[in-house]
Amino acid sequence: MEYAAARDGMVDSLEHELRGVVEPDPVGTAMRAVPRHEFVDEADHRAYNDRSFEQYGTRVLAPSTAGALVQALAPEPGHDVLVVGAGVGYTSAVLAEIVGDEGVHAVDIARRVVWAARDNLRRAGYGGALVDRRDGARGFPEYAPFDRILVEAAAVDVPRALRDQLAPDGRLVMPLGAGEQRLAVVDGSGVVREGETVSFDPLLVEGEQGGVPVRNRTAREDREHARRHAERRRGWEHDWIEWD
Repeated sequence: MEYAAARDGMVDSLEHELRGVVEPDPVGTAMRAVPRHEFVDEADHRAYNDRSFEQYGTRVLAPSTAGALVQALAPEPGHDVLVVGAGVGYTSAVLAEIVGDEGVHAVDIARRVVWAARDNLRRAGYGGALVDRRDGARGFPEYAPFDRILVEAAAVDVPRALRDQLAPDGRLVMPLGAGEQRLAVVDGSGVVREGETVSFDPLLVEGEQGGVPVRNRTAREDREHARRHAERRRGWEHDWIEWD
């Protein structure tokens, strides 16, 4: 199987003026270089169809979705990038093509997914990318600040830790919303611009990943919201309360 031709056909469709998902440079060029078949079980031409796959209890984003995320992120060579919700590593590989694999830091809450991402990235030629098992909402403070942060999971608001780890002139991209989600771009000053409607799995916290007992997110969040509301303080007292 000649994968290069399949990759070119995939990216040609994403760059076409009727779709306009990605620009030729740098995102289109990066996607033409990444061997997507190394990241999906269907290691043949089906890997280059514009569809998602389920692996290890996580979703491998469709090429159009991954391309749109990276396009919105606007990474540049030399940037330090954090990927939250690394999955099996495909989006991290596309970013590594642009910023260099040493500039990619990825986290995922599921251990077996982290192992798969590490193996896939190494096999695809991006062994310098760092993938660690972390609660994504807490980011990766050891390597902060980041020029770009990409969150491949949805939340109602941007986690405070991720805001704190974004460089002053940085950019964060993630889906925001509970029911209806929109792809949001957040700059270093905290300004949020919401774009197209999207659909992503929720950002999991410790205890909700696959292989452990599943919590009732709604009930837990309701309890936390009620507790925080009851403990809310004003004035000088607010400064020393650590909500996390």
